[in-house]
Amino acid sequence: MTAGGVMDIVSVPEAIEWQATHAEQAGAPGTAQVVRALLALEDSEAATARRIFAWRGLSLRDAMPLRIAGGIHNLLLTGDEPRLEALYAGRMPAQADADALIRELVETHDTRLLPWLDGPPQTNEAGRSASFAAALLWLADGRTSQQFEWLEIGASAGINTMMGRYRYELGDVHVGPQGSPMIITPEWRGNSPPNTGFTLVSARGNDIAPVDLTDRAEALRLKSFVWPEATGRMARIDAAIMLAEDGPPHIDRMDAGQWVKAELEKPQEQGVTRVLAHSIMWQYLPDATQDLIEEAMQDAGARSSEDKPFAHISLETNRETFAHELHVRYWPDGCEAVHLANAHPHGAWVEWLGG
Repeated sequence: MTAGGVMDIVSVPEAIEWQATHAEQAGAPGTAQVVRALLALEDSEAATARRIFAWRGLSLRDAMPLRIAGGIHNLLLTGDEPRLEALYAGRMPAQADADALIRELVETHDTRLLPWLDGPPQTNEAGRSASFAAALLWLADGRTSQQFEWLEIGASAGINTMMGRYRYELGDVHVGPQGSPMIITPEWRGNSPPNTGFTLVSARGNDIAPVDLTDRAEALRLKSFVWPEATGRMARIDAAIMLAEDGPPHIDRMDAGQWVKAELEKPQEQGVTRVLAHSIMWQYLPDATQDLIEEAMQDAGARSSEDKPFAHISLETNRETFAHELHVRYWPDGCEAVHLANAHPHGAWVEWLGG
């Protein structure tokens, strides 16, 4: 199957197997076993199993296997199913044993697990802010102002909305407040981004179902979508929780399209670049919402000026290549998207393509 066809998979077993293989290749063998064990539920009468195998739509585009995998991981994080620790730690090498355990857990915790299928995973990842920071440095290098108003859709818990409070090591360029508990150090490939600087004068986010990092249960839910093998990601979420306790991010619970339209129509401060940003979430938006946002951005670009620039930063999946690409558009000087970088979806590395 071509990479472009992956997101179009409608076969549930095929989607489960693809997701399991992807987890293996990404260094998460325990998570791969959990996902592959979902195949053993095909003849189960549990409501969760029935809903999985009656899934309507594009299973991978909907991230269906990852929805339920998050629910299963939550059973471990809450201490309700410590038997999962051995599986995630690789001490259950036989897939048949994993199959039996996952089937038992799904049937035992059926009512609890079923709601995890209601919405896409909340994969809020601070590592992605490395790409965002590099894009801001590129814009600040003579293209726009060095001061930015940050507007982020699909912000989830607002971890990237707090990006102005992080320290970054981007190749030879180090930027951000010294002493931050969040230090973002991706493997940097290619030239370093411009060695300028940027300031976020304000930062707001939006999500249809925001996560409150200061609420223990909600923070655990967010961590549930992180593969347990990814210890670095877990540490970054803990650092984000610490920062949120000092000052939580501002996240509005609202439809993305309506929020963008309203925010972009507000008066803009002179000398400040207004930025609309998002990462690994565009695929979850209905076509009508995407169209509304695009129309609002075009209107904002038309209203922009040299002293009130507007920019759009996206880190999203290319449906043809399955690469995660950083693109930037900015107005009034130009509105054609510039492909600045390719990046690991969780920020482990960034391949810089920009000047």
